[in-house]
Amino acid sequence: MKWIYHFGEENFDNMSNINKVLREKLKRIAEIKAPEVAVEQRSADGTIKWAMQVGDQQIETVYIPEDDRATLCVSSQVGCALACTFCSTAQQGFNRNLSVAEIIGQVWRASKIIGNFGVTGVRPITNVVMMEWVNHC
Repeated sequence: MKWIYHFGEENFDNMSNINKVLREKLKRIAEIKAPEVAVEQRSADGTIKWAMQVGDQQIETVYIPEDDRATLCVSSQVGCALACTFCSTAQQGFNRNLSVAEIIGQVWRASKIIGNFGVTGVRPITNVVMMEWVNHC
């Protein structure tokens, strides 16, 4: 897990401190796959909005840097039933809840893009906010 979450590694072959037999087994039974970015929009203030592909649908993930922190807003559903006018996810209506892997995958993909796994000069993610959370209460 350290290779994935601390170093952003997605290839079992590069996980050099893991026994080769185990690496081969992992390649057969597991995959490391985060949602792919379909569309990226960047604003002058550093905010980045991604439409990420999950199956045949898209979800929204937003990175918001501020002076003392950086927040990542992740989707918990495909679509949303609340119909908030400011949110593009609401335009889809509700489709389904995301899996844990799809939710964590957004954090992992965004971390790779903004460089959380290396020194890039971009503020690292300090807060994660779940969108559509009210629907899970």
